[in-house]
Amino acid sequence: SSSSSSSSSPSAAVAAFAKVFGDGDDDFRRVKSGLKLAVLFLACVLAFSSRLFAVIRFESVIHEFDPYFNYRTTQHLVNEGFYSFHNWFDDRAWYPLGRIVGGTIYPGLMVTSSIIFKLLQFIHITIDIREVCVFLAPFFSGLTALVTYALTKELWNEKAGLVAALMMAVVPGYISRSVAGSYDNEGIAIFCMVLTYYMWIKAVKTGSLFWAAATALAYFYMVSSWGGYVFLINLIPLHVVVLLLSGQFDFKVYVAYSVFYSLGTFLSMQIAFVGFQPIETSEHMGAFGVFGLCQIYAFVVWLRSTVSARSLSLLIRFFLIFVLGVVGVGLGVAVFQGKIAPWTGRFYSMLDPTYAKKHIPIIASVSEHQPTTWSSYYFDLQFLMFLFPVGVYFCFKKLTTANVFIVLYGVTAVYFSGVMVRLMLTLSPAMCILGGIAFSGLLDAFLPNIDGITRDDDKKKKKRKKADAEDYPFKSEIAAFVVGSLAFMLLLFCLHSTWVTQHAYSSPSIVLASQQQGGGRVIFDDFREAYYWLRMNTPHNAKVMSWWDYGYQITSIADRTVLIDNNTWNNTHISLVGQAMAADEDSAYAIMRSLDVDYVLVVFGGFVGYASDDINKFLWMIRIAGSTDSGVHIKESDYYSSSGEFKVDSSASPAMLNSLVYKLSYYKYFEVFTEHGRPGGWDRARGVEIGNKEFKLSVVEEAFTSEHWMVRIYRVKDLPNRDEQ
Repeated sequence: SSSSSSSSSPSAAVAAFAKVFGDGDDDFRRVKSGLKLAVLFLACVLAFSSRLFAVIRFESVIHEFDPYFNYRTTQHLVNEGFYSFHNWFDDRAWYPLGRIVGGTIYPGLMVTSSIIFKLLQFIHITIDIREVCVFLAPFFSGLTALVTYALTKELWNEKAGLVAALMMAVVPGYISRSVAGSYDNEGIAIFCMVLTYYMWIKAVKTGSLFWAAATALAYFYMVSSWGGYVFLINLIPLHVVVLLLSGQFDFKVYVAYSVFYSLGTFLSMQIAFVGFQPIETSEHMGAFGVFGLCQIYAFVVWLRSTVSARSLSLLIRFFLIFVLGVVGVGLGVAVFQGKIAPWTGRFYSMLDPTYAKKHIPIIASVSEHQPTTWSSYYFDLQFLMFLFPVGVYFCFKKLTTANVFIVLYGVTAVYFSGVMVRLMLTLSPAMCILGGIAFSGLLDAFLPNIDGITRDDDKKKKKRKKADAEDYPFKSEIAAFVVGSLAFMLLLFCLHSTWVTQHAYSSPSIVLASQQQGGGRVIFDDFREAYYWLRMNTPHNAKVMSWWDYGYQITSIADRTVLIDNNTWNNTHISLVGQAMAADEDSAYAIMRSLDVDYVLVVFGGFVGYASDDINKFLWMIRIAGSTDSGVHIKESDYYSSSGEFKVDSSASPAMLNSLVYKLSYYKYFEVFTEHGRPGGWDRARGVEIGNKEFKLSVVEEAFTSEHWMVRIYRVKDLPNRDEQ
């Protein structure tokens, strides 16, 4: 009896698994409804809790670089009000130019945090605005899982929706930008994007003005949150065009798109940073053209019902020639006069991955703008890569207006994610939705083949008879193996996602940690140490020159004025700082004096082996410095060794050894003991002995070096007195 029970246990487990996702009698349907609610609640809890590793391992702290600007602007909004926030001129940024903050940001993130903070205060829950910012992205991750369920349910069924929601809760591609402390636009933008898609599918399926208007409102929230809305406003028109070409365009689609585009465009223009771009820039012209195409199609349908076929043919010919001619001439004149702006560099880089590297090095220098490697796909998506084509296959088997959309979304997102690693974010929802569809389709195909699983309704009996008619050897065993494999793959996916989240995406860049040989951790808090030193030991109006990566953190934590920051809107100004960093001391001093620089900050990783320091970023400084007219004298080849390599040892070029970045990084470094058996001046990050050791500084003096030598700050000397000269 024991052997029979052990042999039947796998079948019993599979049967139980099948009942959860299958259809049973009325009593079990009520239980199943409760299970669905439990699964959705679990998805929300899982989405929130899996993103808290950084808080548990370190503390409640804002991550990365851009989030510090978002946090600072949110503080200003909460303390000063929306009017002041909207008209805020920030004199701490881009000295001496400054920045009009309200007109150069997407305010959705800040407004959302402010509203949540005010609501909590209203119900007497005392919490600092920083905690709202830290936990906002995990909170919206739970909401994204719920909206993913709703969207997948509209596209396929509830089973696919539940699986997609669970996948969306833990997929690493989404977690990478939504962990606790990652207070960036993407934290809420992915929720806005999936919500807009859900509203759009509802509008297309029903033709309702309500759902079309709701789509426009969701789109407005998306526009206010992230510049990635351009992907959305081109994907929905593409969906309409494909429906037109495939003969699936009807009055419902016409109403949905006409209301969405007109209302959505009007609302998006209320965002100061967007302004008239929806009617002036090339990125939005496709949506406008499709809107016009829809009106022409509707007009032709109306004509067909009122005039004869011969008259209709003549009218269509005249109409097409006249309209196309007028539109073509109008667009040509508008482009020639600059009324329609050309595509931006970022948009060109989407179409040609090599464009930014050739023409706009400031874009190419950002790590998240690099092309995606195959290993990154597996790292961020795991077995969803293999479920994706299966989901597309099932969608083609049952091709509807809604399924056409998810296929287009998946295919376009795959392409753009390959161009830029940051856009893995837009691919993750499509992967989860199509993965859920594939999971549901495979279960529907193989579950009826398992012995011991019964179906009560007529529809399932017909499927059972059809499955019995297509009999083959070991049918039940193969089906049980497939279902068991799917369950096992889900388990591996959860384990992989948890491991990736814990080890790859839960380490803030401002606080670093390393593992000792004995298993203990060493915390490197040099960044905040240096920023607080600036805040407490320098004049309030001091100007700090650093590379643009650290601008937001300096203004937010140190509260000091910077020359450039992560906004990177002025390539000429960044080039000027790059020229100072690449020049010798005397040439750099002239640039620093012209910009009223008081302190220079560099990040150095040679002592602790930190690879993301200014020495390793130096080549990008050189390229950006030489990309403008004022920096044509900066040649990248001058900083390579005689063998054509980028070196910091004795074989390095004279331009490299005498550059400002080199001297500020390695000043007095030869006096520090690094490793046993290594000479003085041993660089752990690059594994070499530096080539220029015992030099002195003439135009700057050391003011501060952090505990682990990661951040070094120098004071710019005053001009010598004329009497002394």
